[in-house]
Amino acid sequence: MNHTMESPKARLLTLRAMTLTELLVVLAILGILLLLAFPALKPLISRTYAMEARQNLKHLANLQESHFLEHIRYAEELPQLGFQQAKLVTQENGTAHYQVEILQAGADEFLARATSVTDFDGDGIYNVWEVNKNGQPREMTPD
Repeated sequence: MNHTMESPKARLLTLRAMTLTELLVVLAILGILLLLAFPALKPLISRTYAMEARQNLKHLANLQESHFLEHIRYAEELPQLGFQQAKLVTQENGTAHYQVEILQAGADEFLARATSVTDFDGDGIYNVWEVNKNGQPREMTPD
């Protein structure tokens, strides 16, 4: 048997691969493309984070309505509603980008606000959303 000839099994096990240099070039090109695409994605990222504010305020409005039906007035504090603010990204292991607070509450009205703790586009303006008893969050200060 001639040892210089490859067996069919050995040919099947041979893999074609990229060199380290080729792999680094591909990664560099991908990095450049991501840097070019990132500015175009900033508005999308801001809208995604704004969904957090809208969802929290809708939930808070529902809790306020339940509280109103039971106590004939709106709650002045988040703990009265059982609303728990998630840890903010400015805190250790935090994930929330909005600080939620009740600004005013009484027998016939309430006003709550979600204020961003992150400047999403770096312009110095922080996103603010508010909700009242109508239950529809409104963007007060766009970011």
